Amino acid sequence: MFFIAPLLLAPLASSLNVPRASCTISSLGDVDSVVASCTDITIASFTVDADTTFDLSDLSDGSTVTVAGDVTFAKSTDFNGPMFQIDGSDITFDGGGHTFDGQGAEYWDGQGSNGGVTKPQFLKIKMSGTFKNLEVLNSPRHVFSMAAMMLPSLSLPTFLNNLRVGVTIDDTAGNTLNDDGDKLGHNTDCFDVSATDVTITGCKCYNQDDCLAVNSGSNIVFSDNFCSGGHGISIGSIASGKTVSGVTISGNTVVESTNGLRIKTVYEATDGSVSNITYADNNVEASDYGVIIEQDYENGSPTGTPTNGIKISDITFKGTNTVKATEDDTLEVYVLCGDGSCTGTWDWSGLSVSGGEAGSITGNPPITGFELA
Repeated sequence: MFFIAPLLLAPLASSLNVPRASCTISSLGDVDSVVASCTDITIASFTVDADTTFDLSDLSDGSTVTVAGDVTFAKSTDFNGPMFQIDGSDITFDGGGHTFDGQGAEYWDGQGSNGGVTKPQFLKIKMSGTFKNLEVLNSPRHVFSMAAMMLPSLSLPTFLNNLRVGVTIDDTAGNTLNDDGDKLGHNTDCFDVSATDVTITGCKCYNQDDCLAVNSGSNIVFSDNFCSGGHGISIGSIASGKTVSGVTISGNTVVESTNGLRIKTVYEATDGSVSNITYADNNVEASDYGVIIEQDYENGSPTGTPTNGIKISDITFKGTNTVKATEDDTLEVYVLCGDGSCTGTWDWSGLSVSGGEAGSITGNPPITGFELA
C-alpha cells in the first residue's frame, strides 16, 4: 500500500492548486492570481491605479514578498485607503531598498485628515513576520497602520502579530509651508500601532506628526530609531476602552521635534489603561515639551483640566535618557495627571533634562529619582 500511494497521489497533486515557486506582480491585474497561487512573490516597478488598494491580503503562510522596482501610487480623488495592505502569517517582506511613493504633494494642504481634500492612509500591516528594507516616500497622511491580525476561526481581532519592522519613511517634502506658514504635510504619523508583539527597530522617520503612536496593544519594542521633524514618540492618544502595556522605548534619537517623549490620554475617556512603559537610553531634542504626560488630550486643543478615567501606572526611565530643550521657553517636563489616576512605580532616575524651563508636575504621580530643577 505504501508503494502504491505515490502513484495515486501524483495525478491528484497535479490537479490541485499547488503554489508555484515564484510569481511577479507588474500591475494590479496580477494580484489576485499571484496571491492565490504563489508563495515567492516579486513586485516589479509599476504604478498603482488611483482609488484602489494594492491588496496582498490572504497570503499563504510563510510567503516571501520581494520588491524589485520602485512603485508609485496614482493620485486618488475620494479614497480613504489603505493604498497598500498586507496580511498573513510568518511573512517576509523585503523592499530591496526600493521605494513606495504615495505622491503626498498631490494631497497636502496643511489639514491632514482633519479637512481639505480626502487623503488616503498609506500602508496597513496585519501580518506576522518581517517587513524591512523599504523606503516610503510622500505619504498623503498616516504612513504605517499596524493592526491586529484576524484568525480564521474567530470573528474578533486577535493580537498575534509577532511583527518586526525596519524601514525608512521620508515625508520631508511635506515641510513646505503654506500661505499661513504651516507645513503642508499634516497627520503624517510614521507608525500607528494597535497590535501585540511588535518590534520596530533601526527605522528612520522624517515627518510632521508622531514618529510612533501606540493606541493599544502590548509587548511592543521601539528601538534604535531616528525621528526627525514631527511630534516625537507617543503612547496614545488613549481612548475609552483601550489598553497599552509592556512598551519598551530604547536607544532612539529624536530631533527637530515639538515633543520628545509623550503619553496622552483622551479627555473624559474611561475604562482604559497605560502600564509598564520603559524608556531607556534615548536622546531627545524638543521645542515645546521634553517629557509630557497629559490626561486632558483633545485633538489639537488640550483642555488644561485632566480626567481620571484612564489609569497610568509604572512609568520608568532607566539607563541614560537625555532630553534637551531647544528653546528657552520649552518645558522640560510637563505632567498633568487626573485625581488618583497615576499610580504604581514611577522610577525616573534615568532621566536627565536641560535647556528650557523646568515645567510642572501635578496630580501627585509617584515619581522617584527625579525632581524639577
